[in-house]
Amino acid sequence: MAKKDKKIDYDTYDSSARVKLGTSDYVIRGIGYVFVTLYALACIFPFLLIIGTSFTSEAVIRSAGVQLFPRDFTTEAYDMVLKGGAIWKSYLLTILMTGIGTGVGLLVISMTGYALQRKDFVLRNVISFFIYFTSLFQAGLAPYYLLMTQTYHLKDSYFAVLLPLLMSPWLIILMKNFVKSIPFEITESGKIDGAGDMKIFTSLILPMLKPALATIGLFLALGYWNEWYQSSLFLSSKVDAYPLQYMLYKVVNEANSLKNSVAAQFVTVTDLPTNSLKMATAVVATGPIVLLYPFVQRYFIGGITVGAVKG
Repeated sequence: MAKKDKKIDYDTYDSSARVKLGTSDYVIRGIGYVFVTLYALACIFPFLLIIGTSFTSEAVIRSAGVQLFPRDFTTEAYDMVLKGGAIWKSYLLTILMTGIGTGVGLLVISMTGYALQRKDFVLRNVISFFIYFTSLFQAGLAPYYLLMTQTYHLKDSYFAVLLPLLMSPWLIILMKNFVKSIPFEITESGKIDGAGDMKIFTSLILPMLKPALATIGLFLALGYWNEWYQSSLFLSSKVDAYPLQYMLYKVVNEANSLKNSVAAQFVTVTDLPTNSLKMATAVVATGPIVLLYPFVQRYFIGGITVGAVKG
């Protein structure tokens, strides 16, 4: 009898552990699902519109505007973007810069954020102030250009694109806040066991920063992948290849210039796929990074919640 009563108690406990939803709960959830679905569709719709227009002929775009579903299907815009092989050089260069910049940037930012949270680091507040100060005040474009070209001699060097994006005050502050969630007692326990600072960082701290590394790594990767401004300042025709975004920017500008040039009066350029070319370049440039995002999404969400206030 006792066993039977005990079994009944367990069954009662299991059933009570489940949250019972009332009518109001289902209504609120339903409204939430509707709004989230509409918001997701609003985010996806422009991208689908770009894809549909990129496969639409220029004549249809001029007469009927952009298209969600391709009309007069053509791949002429993609042929113009991909022909010649220059696009593949730019892809390789951008992938290398993104990989190297993201890896080195994560190492530097994580080490900086960890050092600024060490209670036994005397200058942590002073260095934190200088890092934060640079996010508020900047010297301007002209001094920056002279610094990179005259002082560092990085004109027509890929380091002029790689180094400025390696780290930023905001990412350092973000990593610093991530490290706050790690108890300092872990560092002290490593010291008691005889581990050095680098050993403590690589063996104890770094494995606990995976969500933070994924979050900041995504920001760094997006910054390198979408970079074009530094390239426009410091890279000229002397370099072998341009980063992807800047190369595609030049393709679109050259197409527009051709249509508006004097030479256009003597050749037939009315069918030049200028508008569809812009859409095709956007697809080519953003496609890989969009496909990469789902693989780091769970780390990204986990990284956002690190350091949240617990009730």
